[in-house]
Amino acid sequence: MKNATLRQLKVFESVARNLSFTRAAEELHLTQPTVSIQLKQLTDLVGLPLLEQIGKKIYLTDLGRELLLVCHDTFEGLSRFEMLASDMKGVKAGKLRLAVVTTAKYFVPRLLGSFYARYPGIEVSLKVTNRERVLQRLADNEDDLYILGQPPEQMEVHAEAFLENPLVVIAAHDHPLAGKKNIPLRRLAEEPFLVREAGSGTRLSAERFLNQLGLTLKVRMELGSNEAIKQAVAGGLGIAVLSAHTLALERNSNELAILDVAGFPIRRQWYAVYPADKRLSVVGSTFLDYLKRESQSVANLYLAGIPGFFPETAHNARTAKNKP
Repeated sequence: MKNATLRQLKVFESVARNLSFTRAAEELHLTQPTVSIQLKQLTDLVGLPLLEQIGKKIYLTDLGRELLLVCHDTFEGLSRFEMLASDMKGVKAGKLRLAVVTTAKYFVPRLLGSFYARYPGIEVSLKVTNRERVLQRLADNEDDLYILGQPPEQMEVHAEAFLENPLVVIAAHDHPLAGKKNIPLRRLAEEPFLVREAGSGTRLSAERFLNQLGLTLKVRMELGSNEAIKQAVAGGLGIAVLSAHTLALERNSNELAILDVAGFPIRRQWYAVYPADKRLSVVGSTFLDYLKRESQSVANLYLAGIPGFFPETAHNARTAKNKP
């Protein structure tokens, strides 16, 4: 193994992670024959198979799994060294890998824009997916930071709150409850709800909030995205609880209304999460510091433009005084 090249290890890591020669070739901008040759050379150096193919599927051997762990440690160490060298030169440079839940896509690109302007030498890889997939990536330590509305309870992690994430109730603009003041929660619970898939952070928060008061969501329909929920609400299919961030720059704002409901908005936080035993890279630490320092002022600029949402006068957020 002492003669293995960094290129061969990168090819193996990509094939092992994707379990596909084709996807590895696309990811590395190589031809598939080149990927096969590099992997064969590495296998010859090791003297034992690293992968096995059964039918059309590729599997890692036990030795291959061990080498994949070595690759992760090696690449992470090299990346950390490069970032540290850049930092010591007074230049922030390197690659930042982020994985965020789908609702975070409404504000993370805004934050990245000003972050890029401040640190043009940092390259960012952004993965937007559902909560289940983000948690899987977190368990596999695939990224530097993970942005979630609710940290995982069954994993040992560091979770840094950096931005308020108010949850509001939305309805069609002509809904009978639109314009009503201080709507009781028990009245709200009579309405049909449109929700995300089971396990969604927003859905979990809304269900827990109502369950604490002995109420349950009357689910009419599950939808796979916030955009689909907003369209369905505008179409009169039901009401929904969504993050206020999803309403920023809403093109259909005249079709939707934020309801004035007792106990809402539910005050939550956005969290930057990483494994408890992970040492953040220089770039990761730089971005985390930026989030804690700048995110709220950036968010205030667009949250203030949401019709019917007045975060500074939310009359009953996070109180136990309200009764259903």
